[in-house]
Amino acid sequence: MLKQSYPYYLANKPVQPNTDLEVTDKYTGKVVTHVAMADPPAIASAIAQAVASTAAMRQMPSWKRRQVLDHCARRFTERADELAVALCIEAGKPLKDSRGEVARLIDTFRIASEESVRIMGEVIPLDRTPRAERYTGMWKRVPIGPCSLISPFNFPLNLAAHKVAPAIAAGCPFILKPASATPIGALIIGETLAECDLPKGAFSILPCPRDKADLFTTDDRLKLLSFTGSPAVGWALKAKAGRKKVILELGGNAACVVDEDADITDAVGRIIIGAFYQSGQSCISVQRIIVHERIYDAFRDTLVAAAKKLKMGNPRDEDTFIGPLIALSEAERLERWINEALDAGGKLLCGGKRDGAMLEATLLENVPKHLDIVAKEAFGPVAVLSKFSDFDAALDQVNDSVYGLQAGIFTRDLYKAHRAWDTLEVGGVVIGDIPSWRVDHMPYGGVKLSGLGREGIRWAIEEMTEPRLLVIRTP
Repeated sequence: MLKQSYPYYLANKPVQPNTDLEVTDKYTGKVVTHVAMADPPAIASAIAQAVASTAAMRQMPSWKRRQVLDHCARRFTERADELAVALCIEAGKPLKDSRGEVARLIDTFRIASEESVRIMGEVIPLDRTPRAERYTGMWKRVPIGPCSLISPFNFPLNLAAHKVAPAIAAGCPFILKPASATPIGALIIGETLAECDLPKGAFSILPCPRDKADLFTTDDRLKLLSFTGSPAVGWALKAKAGRKKVILELGGNAACVVDEDADITDAVGRIIIGAFYQSGQSCISVQRIIVHERIYDAFRDTLVAAAKKLKMGNPRDEDTFIGPLIALSEAERLERWINEALDAGGKLLCGGKRDGAMLEATLLENVPKHLDIVAKEAFGPVAVLSKFSDFDAALDQVNDSVYGLQAGIFTRDLYKAHRAWDTLEVGGVVIGDIPSWRVDHMPYGGVKLSGLGREGIRWAIEEMTEPRLLVIRTP
């Protein structure tokens, strides 16, 4: 069960000045705990202390960084059941999915532990011309400095981990703002970090309202801003960020192409997960399903039958697949988008009914491509089917989007797979599987409105460090 209240963490220490943030059970809507909220003076203090800890964090040897990350992975394993239940309550995530996210949290810290001791550089021969004959160069990576981290509600454990773990591995002090709807997982991470021997000011975890969080973005003492969330908010933050480096992991309306040679049963099994896992609240959730006309009818009928079997209900029930969306307003928005699609001639294949904040697994076809349910990010349990006859035209259809995060291609044709990799304007192409597939050490991120920069531990460490050159002249 949850505690009655949770402190925030300021310069490594728990602080409980208030209990102003109410956290609700997303299934019942009832308030289940209270969390301390940080105000601008607390945020300013956290930044100042992060700056003060910069030298100590930079000088911390890699074996000590690894020790901290190993401790976290071990403690998260010991507290796995507690973390899963907390996640199920605060995010409304079905229990089996919550356990899966806890496992990924542990994996992410373990991967960061491995990477913390192999942040390497290289020797550069400089004698390409006579004037450089007696010069040798070498470079190493050094921590960028204090980092500002803002994490979202949909993966409140693992997406926070994808910022926190590489920051520790790189030797960067940080301040983290977790989503106000789901702060508990991040605060448990803070509780675990507080058990470690980190320099004072190395971390602060500060839930706060968006309208009081400007310092996370505007303070020039922070050298990097890493934000995961909606495109509208992310690009607005970048415009205000000043000189600091900005990493954005934003939204999408991910497409999945099913070619005529695909195994229908296999593709349906994977797409059901990609479209409806954690109620579709993932930026790489399958939203557009583009199927070859020769198998379209058989694929559609099989997919609809599978979607109708998904159980919607209490996320604490072991067999629940569809739980509540993060807020009633999100379910109402999707209901409007579905009705707009039907009014414009779209056909409802299954689902479409809303019960409070819950929405049935919904499939549509024949929806005009300009409508919100196709062109924007649904971020819920809704997907739209369409058909194609020409593979290159299907790739063009994938690219016909302002987003470009990941795409999935079900094909057995090696040449088509390579053509998709060459052609698709996305951060990642997944062959034989859904765009929703991700492991925590691969380079992950998008293009166009979907983001800027890459996460995945090694890649995040590169973002959080800078190359520093040494040149040696031999007289």
